[in-house]
Amino acid sequence: MHAQTLVAAWIASVLGLAAALDIDVSSQDSVCQAANVIQSGEWNYYTGTRYGGTVGMFDGYYWWSAGQSFAGLIDYYTFCDSGNDTLKQLIYDGVYHQRGENDDYMPSNQSMTEGNDDQGMWGITLMEAVERNFTNPPDHSWLSMAQAVFNTMSGRWDPDSCGGGLRWQIFSYNSGYDYKNSISSGCLFNVGARIARYLGPTSNYTKNYTDTCDKVWRWMEDVGFFQLNQSAIWDGAKIHHNCSLNETTFLRWSYTYGVYMAGAAYLYNLTNDQTWHSRSKQILDAGLGYFKDGNGTMQETTCAPRGWCNDDQRSFRALWSRSLHQTMVLIPEFEDDIRPYIERSARGAVSSCNGGTDGITCGTDWSKGSWDGVFGLGEQQSALEVVLAVLAGRVPDPLTANTGGVSESVPDAGITSNQTVNRNAIAVHTKDKAGAGFITALVSILLLGASAWMLF
Repeated sequence: MHAQTLVAAWIASVLGLAAALDIDVSSQDSVCQAANVIQSGEWNYYTGTRYGGTVGMFDGYYWWSAGQSFAGLIDYYTFCDSGNDTLKQLIYDGVYHQRGENDDYMPSNQSMTEGNDDQGMWGITLMEAVERNFTNPPDHSWLSMAQAVFNTMSGRWDPDSCGGGLRWQIFSYNSGYDYKNSISSGCLFNVGARIARYLGPTSNYTKNYTDTCDKVWRWMEDVGFFQLNQSAIWDGAKIHHNCSLNETTFLRWSYTYGVYMAGAAYLYNLTNDQTWHSRSKQILDAGLGYFKDGNGTMQETTCAPRGWCNDDQRSFRALWSRSLHQTMVLIPEFEDDIRPYIERSARGAVSSCNGGTDGITCGTDWSKGSWDGVFGLGEQQSALEVVLAVLAGRVPDPLTANTGGVSESVPDAGITSNQTVNRNAIAVHTKDKAGAGFITALVSILLLGASAWMLF
């Protein structure tokens, strides 16, 4: 049977459950049943099974968002549906197809828009596959490709402006190359922390990753993007005056909090160093205090109250939820703080997932008790991840090489003999650069316009 037909039949099989969708957070079967319905709605946006569509991409959404989808789907498959060979093949094909010509998740057809945060998000997805023992490709392990992502991103660390950090964009011809943002360095931090924990304290290579994590954290403090005494991790700043205060974008996003909080939890779990314990708790407290509505249900507070969240921002709670799951598992004493927030949010998310013509479309406002009329891939991603987070402690912990992980390490993956700061620069014709400049300039104008509006 054709893949498109298989997916259509599979989605149809859950429509009967959607009308009465509910969740009993004390029952893994109930949680997985709700997750089944929600993830089925994600596949409505998938192009990889359509005639002429691209394997690994979702219709109308940026490349990084596809990576985020597959991370959640890997967890869903592992926790709830590991006997579903159709699902496993769809995930495998999608993640592997997007690896790029050098197996470092820098495919040339994404060079017009790919930034450091985009590549980093796929690195996070690869580590999800590593830690869940998701079927490895025969020629390149998921871990080796995550190491290639880490190595290529590390090679772009830029001490010549703002004292360090990663620029938002990889290529100088893309608008946003003069901006350093917290999420790009945060992805490097998160991937490094997870590789370090996976390899373990006895590996000769672990210190390389932990040293990079230390460097990222210190830089975030020094540049002023961490203002945790104000419960803030700011979005980023222009580099023209060394990321000065008047160049900073004072916006807070849940996924940025998530990558640093969970990364610190991974490092604490590896090292038992109380510094990382305290850092993870500080971000947790800041995030739990900020990313919630008046009922204590999770929301993207920077934009949601005004209804101004764009497609990207409406998906940020997915990574925040997954990071809370990971943090709860890696530092169990945080569970009492996290679980009530997750369970309340999961109930709200599920109550929003009965909309659309398919009856399995999720909304963005989880406090209404019903679908709010808003829909998109981000809504499905976020609802799925917050529901799966309920299963923390009932499903296996993220694996390491010492606890059953089988993905093989290739520490020098992605490193070539002629390294440069941008060692993966891709040759692009002048007319393509002009097109890229127009696209990214438009994106930047829209982003900065929204940012300016929110500051008033």
